[in-house]
Amino acid sequence: MKRFLALVSFLVLAAACTNQPMDNKNMTSNANSGDKMKAAGPSEADIIAKEKASWDAFRKKDADAFKKLLTPEYFGVNNSGVEDTATSIAAMKDTEISDVTFADWKMTTIDKDAVLLTYTATVKATYKGKSLPPGPYYEASAYVSRNGEWLDIYYQETLQQKMPMSAATPAPAKSPSSPMAKAADTTDDPVANEKLVWDAIKSKNYDAFGSYLASDSIEIEPEGLFDKAGSVQGVQGFDASKAEASDWKTVKFDDDASVVTYKVKVPGMKPNTAYHSTIWVKRDGKWRAFFHMGTPAQDLTAMPAPEKSASPESKMSPEKKMSPTKKPSP
Repeated sequence: MKRFLALVSFLVLAAACTNQPMDNKNMTSNANSGDKMKAAGPSEADIIAKEKASWDAFRKKDADAFKKLLTPEYFGVNNSGVEDTATSIAAMKDTEISDVTFADWKMTTIDKDAVLLTYTATVKATYKGKSLPPGPYYEASAYVSRNGEWLDIYYQETLQQKMPMSAATPAPAKSPSSPMAKAADTTDDPVANEKLVWDAIKSKNYDAFGSYLASDSIEIEPEGLFDKAGSVQGVQGFDASKAEASDWKTVKFDDDASVVTYKVKVPGMKPNTAYHSTIWVKRDGKWRAFFHMGTPAQDLTAMPAPEKSASPESKMSPEKKMSPTKKPSP
């Protein structure tokens, strides 16, 4: 909800019921390789403070304060699609946030000039007078160093919910004896890399798919959080042959990291459209997918409030309520 803006992720929506989302403990373990670089970057407390300030500026409809926390190329992704700073600010007048609770804060290092902050938010808010589901929502923000200051460059949000299975019939799996094509090399072009990922999924070359993911990769879907093993398992047994990707947008963090976002339509899925983003990072001379997030295209104001669950999939630790500040999208 911050701005209530907000590869493979949409596919996990179809197969998520067979996967067990990882909890924060596992995320911490899987992020250890990135955390080794954290000493040269900002503290988690500093980035959390900036994120809360962003929420507070949005709640107060303080456009100037809001913009000061963002890079010029900032964009956010939510259930309505992709929004730049101007679009986010325009939505302030229609959004009222009366309460928000944050939990599950976790900062991981992308590279020496970029970090990722993930957390959950539960809110009481309206958009154009209509109530929004309270959540919880999965939230993610990437911060980059610009002239000595850490600013938000990318944000995404997705409502936690159980997604229906795809109506499409999975294509027959390849025989274990079928030869798997060698994975193509990735480059500094995140769009081309993302297309390689989809090609691997469509051809059911799961070895190639897994090779494109960083060892400490993180994936967030409405169903939960997944590590690399969960992502690889999630795309199996799903027919992606008719999936169509469009509306590609990329933003460069620095020479070693970029984010790509795009829209995917998969006939038979409900909803059949979702917005995806992947952060690609260069590690040991190779470009790998470090973070992926999927957000279904839905009208949240038309949705009934989701049932709250205390299942182990969520594993949300209670936290003191903070000042609200971000925007639920329609």
